[in-house]
Amino acid sequence: MLGLSPSTVSRRRGRILALILAGGEGGRLGPLTEERAKPALPFGGTYRLIDFPLSNCVHSGLNDVWVLQQYEPHELTSQLAGGRPWDLDRTRGGFRIVHPYLGDSESGWYGGNADALQRNRELICEFDPELLLVLSADHVYKADYGQLIEEHLASDEVVTMATTEVPVEEASRYGVLEVGEDQIVSGFEYKPDHPKTGTVTTEVFLYDTGVLLDTLAELDAASGEEGLQDFGDELIPRFVSEGRARAWELDRYWRDVGTPESYWQAHMDLVATKPPFILDDPGWPILTAGLQRPPARIEGSARIDSSWVAPGAIVGGHVERSVLGPGVTIADGAVVRDSVLFHDARVELRATLERVIVAEAVQIGEDAVVGDACGDVTLIGGKAVVRKGQSVAAGSEIARKTGAT
Repeated sequence: MLGLSPSTVSRRRGRILALILAGGEGGRLGPLTEERAKPALPFGGTYRLIDFPLSNCVHSGLNDVWVLQQYEPHELTSQLAGGRPWDLDRTRGGFRIVHPYLGDSESGWYGGNADALQRNRELICEFDPELLLVLSADHVYKADYGQLIEEHLASDEVVTMATTEVPVEEASRYGVLEVGEDQIVSGFEYKPDHPKTGTVTTEVFLYDTGVLLDTLAELDAASGEEGLQDFGDELIPRFVSEGRARAWELDRYWRDVGTPESYWQAHMDLVATKPPFILDDPGWPILTAGLQRPPARIEGSARIDSSWVAPGAIVGGHVERSVLGPGVTIADGAVVRDSVLFHDARVELRATLERVIVAEAVQIGEDAVVGDACGDVTLIGGKAVVRKGQSVAAGSEIARKTGAT
């Protein structure tokens, strides 16, 4: 079980800075991320993906946390609320949002996560951390980074990577590792077509700051006009080839939610009879910005089985194994199964949804049939079918293929 680690934190040497890379477009999620950065994507009704690394940092005793933004930052900035939901709004240190900028030779848009660090090297040097914890905001998990830090400090390696196991056939989406004795990484391939193992990075990296920045500068100089891209292209392979990278196994629930299917499956995990992941664990709660909504209203005609219903929702129909966001309305006679509905979506009389993800404020018309119990996950919103806030016409049938009519 996870727990606070004050003893681990007190044994740390030097300053530790956590950098959350939150500028990704999330193109694989199609209409769900057309107008928002992926870290701002809703999850579990009331949460956002950015809440997971921020909550992990705070519970791990890390109080200096920066969020690097780029793509569609407005909704994410609102969610971050200056770090207040995580008690990071401090007079000194604490929370900081970092944007791309124009000006000196290190300015400009980030070409990838390695490039993002290189372009902010001056800020990082001014802060002068001994260790740099670099995190993604694309995953659902809990982790005590204090344990990672303790093991890294006890080793002589330059980078320690948190790893997990996935089916080999799915590993091509990730950085794939071969791990030898004493957890030293002996091989690394970035998103290979034919993975050798199912051991993958969770995009949690702990670096010795000085060596990291020196190596980034060297690689950047050698790259010429192309510049740096992602960690997996040159940076991690360099440290692996030098025998200076080690693995740290994250032996608990972790899921990448970068595709419609994986995002949907993570929600189905939440509503399972024995969920493998608990958001409101009092020992390690996921913290988020507060919602100003009234309690949910459950009508006498409603039937709700194994579902999550957020504040402000009104349910008059039948809901099974689904997650309803704030302000969602399910009218009498409507049926929603195995689905995820974002804020203020509305399902009208006698409509049926199965295996569907519905964006904010979309209205599903009377008697419409959306999705398929045996088909692919169907996305409703954005350019796939209707714009956010518009409607699926009464009596429409939209099924199987993502976004197909």
